[in-house]
Amino acid sequence: MNQSHAIEMIAQLSNAYGASGFEDDVLSVARKWASGFGDISSDSMRNLYVRRSGNTGRRPMVLLDAHSDEVAFMVHSVRDNGTLKFIPLGGWVDYTLPAHTVRIRNKEGKWIPGVIASKPIHYMTAEEEKQPVLQPNMSIDVGARTREEAIAVFGIQPGQPVVPDTVFSYDAENDLMWGKAFDCRLGCAALLGTLDALQGEPLSVDITAGMATQEELDMRGAVITARVVKPDAAIVFEGCPADDTCVPEAEMQTRIKHGPMLRHIDGAMLTNPRFMRFALDTAALHGIPVQDGVREHSATNGASIHLSNEGVPTIVIGLPIRYIHTHIGIAAYQDYMHAVQLAVALLRALNADTIFGF
Repeated sequence: MNQSHAIEMIAQLSNAYGASGFEDDVLSVARKWASGFGDISSDSMRNLYVRRSGNTGRRPMVLLDAHSDEVAFMVHSVRDNGTLKFIPLGGWVDYTLPAHTVRIRNKEGKWIPGVIASKPIHYMTAEEEKQPVLQPNMSIDVGARTREEAIAVFGIQPGQPVVPDTVFSYDAENDLMWGKAFDCRLGCAALLGTLDALQGEPLSVDITAGMATQEELDMRGAVITARVVKPDAAIVFEGCPADDTCVPEAEMQTRIKHGPMLRHIDGAMLTNPRFMRFALDTAALHGIPVQDGVREHSATNGASIHLSNEGVPTIVIGLPIRYIHTHIGIAAYQDYMHAVQLAVALLRALNADTIFGF
């Protein structure tokens, strides 16, 4: 897959609407790009599986994981004035929300525009001006004048998904991608890019790619994919928060344009040290830039996968993204490319002896 095709794939994945539990649009895009890579199937949670052509069932099984959902919202109720009370799906910071546009899927399945609104400053008291606006005090405004109009004309009902209204763009001169849902659509793209790079190549492992749903809600989809695939090892792609604009330089571990991040530990998984050493050595052997990540908090699908079955050696390949869990992130294409190169190199090097030696 050349760069222009990869950018188009990333754009389509980023632009797709995929709140947790409502990932169908994302999976439609993924199915198109996965065509020809192997047997494609899904389950009742909308987890998508791609069993690589050439799998024999007699070799160690490696699960390639990425999650298809994005941080989003859900309509809670319609207020008397026609605005919408909403709840978060995934982790948001309240102060990033006001004045951003969103799309709400109405009862006919149409995605209608809205904006996250709060009380205008003109109507705030002096005391209110000093206080942060909290998400429960915000509304989504679709332009309706009454509750009845919002329901009857705009088709709004409780339980409908709401996603950021952001369109992908690529700055080729500076190798920068701008868009929503890079956590984890960049991971989905890396998963597909890896399968593409290995098409027809003989390997010492079988591969099943699992695009898991509902990661932003306690990694629920990956609980199922791990049970279904029963992997002997796993590689998790994750859009991870870049820290190069918010921590001292000596503490930076996830800078954009410095390669993918290999995470030693986070709030829910201590990476298998032997698999980690293997990954670091493989990257060094092939001249692939990587960054060491040590996280005290957060989690990835690796949390569910590494504790599945009888235990699964798992590593996380993080793609650095500035400002994840907001309406727009910034990432570098070269980091995506190096993540794919690392996964390909690992899959070429893995065999029964290495995997069962972890």
